Amino acid sequence: MKTIALIAHDRKKEEMLSFVEEHFSILQKYSLIATATTGKIIRTRTGLEVTAYLSGPLGGDLQIGARIASQEVNLVIFLRDPLTAQPHEPDITALLRVCDVHNIPVATNTAAARLLLLAMHTLIAEG
Repeated sequence: MKTIALIAHDRKKEEMLSFVEEHFSILQKYSLIATATTGKIIRTRTGLEVTAYLSGPLGGDLQIGARIASQEVNLVIFLRDPLTAQPHEPDITALLRVCDVHNIPVATNTAAARLLLLAMHTLIAEG
């Protein structure tokens, strides 16, 4: 089963929830992983099964990065807040770098997330 990572900074959590609700019928067909708070919100408010790791500042980004490096993640949706400094910025940079190194598609806004999710889903359905 294909795995999608869902990560959202604090100011983007409601936007992530709206995205997940809008694409519920697609996302329910995949294995979902997330950082702690994002995963808890998605699980509680949608009922989707989500494996949650640590929160980003406590190493959750790195845990998901390890899954990416192990070729266990097929898509990353990371709604980040570009206008707010993050205390774990090096971890965020490392996560984005590991996506590039391992050629894993990553979306950092909902427009790109929609395109990548629909493209991946369509390719799998046609496959």
